[in-house]
Amino acid sequence: MSISPLIKANELHQLYVQDPGRVLILDCRYDLVDHDLGRRQYGESHIPGSVYVSVDQLMSDPKTGKNGRHPLPTRETFAKRLSQLGVTGDTTIVGYDSTGGSYASRLWWMARWVGHSKVRVLDGGLQAWVAAGYSLTTDLPAARPVSDFKVGEPLASKVDYAYVLASLKQPEQLIIDARPNDRFQGQNETFDAKAGHMPGAVSRPAKDNLDASGFFKDRATLTSELKALIGDRTPSQVIASCGSGVAACHLLLSMEIAGFSGASLYGGSWSEWSAQPDSPVETGPGR
Repeated sequence: MSISPLIKANELHQLYVQDPGRVLILDCRYDLVDHDLGRRQYGESHIPGSVYVSVDQLMSDPKTGKNGRHPLPTRETFAKRLSQLGVTGDTTIVGYDSTGGSYASRLWWMARWVGHSKVRVLDGGLQAWVAAGYSLTTDLPAARPVSDFKVGEPLASKVDYAYVLASLKQPEQLIIDARPNDRFQGQNETFDAKAGHMPGAVSRPAKDNLDASGFFKDRATLTSELKALIGDRTPSQVIASCGSGVAACHLLLSMEIAGFSGASLYGGSWSEWSAQPDSPVETGPGR
């Protein structure tokens, strides 16, 4: 039986108390405008034993102006970064944030991309931990020894700009865009070079994967809602996109919960697409 990609606060607390050396809790808080906000919040309080990691640093490569706002590093580079955090094949990685799992989901996807299956996202994030009655701290954990963690067989897949461009001519392929719907429609683009979306894409904002309390919706609900978008396609015919390859991972995690494993991430997403001078663009509600 496969392990859920989500973990509840009480289960995380139990795992950490029983064997803290085999659980690595990573604080993924971040803000798209104030990039250092998450680090400051970590300094003010965090889950005991957790280590702060930045989307900009751990989970991205340098920007060139054409490769998006959060370019994926190579699998080998990311595996080396995990080794520097002390990750081994036996380590259970748990990511959390305070924004519904939006950034922790990127960590989840990337760990699977380098072949590490023992990775989970704290459902409900920091708020759920506090609501469950568990304490926070300002103490910094001791650094773990560097490990020999290496890249394994990928458990997640990605596609590039050329692939997505070619897919526009293949009606069986479906691009699902996880950005807020106003940005999808081209009404409120504050981050990227062009407004709108890829031709033929459909909108599924990441917030729609959550219930009113900030937890992921249950499997049955996600299955029903995502099936309505995907139709008769297989997950392998689905491409997840967003602004910079972050919220799309939230969609992919939701698809995993719903039983639709096998969709691909367009890592560069809209920030890369809109930076290409000849990339086609649509506005409005989409299909």
